[in-house]
Amino acid sequence: MIKGTTKLLGVIGHPVEHSLSPAMHNAAISHLGVDFVYLPFPVKPGDLKAALAGFAAIGVRGFSITIPHKQAILPLLSEVSPIARAIGAVNTVYLTNKGWCGTNTDVEGFLAPLQTPPTPPYQGGAKDATSGLERGNTAVESCPPPYQGGARGGSDWSQKVAVILGNGGAARAVVAGCAQLGCAEIHVVGRSEQNLAEFQQSWVNCPMPVQNLQVHTWDNLSMLISQADLLVNTTPVGMYPQGEKSPVADAAIDRISAGAIVYDLIYTPNPTQFLKDAQLRGAQAIDGIEMLVQQGAAALKIWLDRESVPVDVMRLALQKHLGLS
Repeated sequence: MIKGTTKLLGVIGHPVEHSLSPAMHNAAISHLGVDFVYLPFPVKPGDLKAALAGFAAIGVRGFSITIPHKQAILPLLSEVSPIARAIGAVNTVYLTNKGWCGTNTDVEGFLAPLQTPPTPPYQGGAKDATSGLERGNTAVESCPPPYQGGARGGSDWSQKVAVILGNGGAARAVVAGCAQLGCAEIHVVGRSEQNLAEFQQSWVNCPMPVQNLQVHTWDNLSMLISQADLLVNTTPVGMYPQGEKSPVADAAIDRISAGAIVYDLIYTPNPTQFLKDAQLRGAQAIDGIEMLVQQGAAALKIWLDRESVPVDVMRLALQKHLGLS
């Protein structure tokens, strides 16, 4: 029940009507019984600065960011975490003693299914930040430190090869995640040699330099897939309504090793054709729902000052919303 004391969280974007975040966040909030609500806020690109001032004025406690604001908001923030600077995008914002602070939980969302058990995220920083909010302060300390995680099942990724399809914004979060896993080699596959060269160069002097990154055009994909321990699709190929498509041809996916992990950031359809093809060849599949849920859970921990939130509740709410359960 929304009351005069209810604290506001939300998501900004344009458009934002399609966002799945309210469904999973409000399910978690209801389960926890805390006096918060998570709302979608449509914000046009030209209104972003005014929206931040308005949020501060009415006491919004934090918000998620989706297209087209994830990069545009960077110069408007007082602080940006190293992980967000490395990725070049912010997806989670909350107030600090200096103003709005931005971070990015996409790396944690990406890594969560690859580690068992998960390492508690954001040691220290998030707790300090949101405890101030719970005391009723509008200012808190500082951005949380970058995610520190371990590899799946405690395995050693230092001898493993990651191959990433696409070189857009989502690929940046995946590269950062693979670097934190400690992958021996990180290969990014794209269409444009110029864009690939710029992508590689952008990691040289960033807050999280990636030394073992190589870039390739699509004609090298079959060779790379045969080496991959982790194959990740960050492209939109295969997304609804073109769910019959795959970014990888049959002849190339035939070369995947049995037991390799194949990960698609797309969450509808579920599973994608890419994942179906990989599973038929003995690969382990991870779909995009898990990353979506886990990045949202990481943000909610920051806002609510909790070591854990009901991830299962968030996942089920999302699956129901998508008609998958």
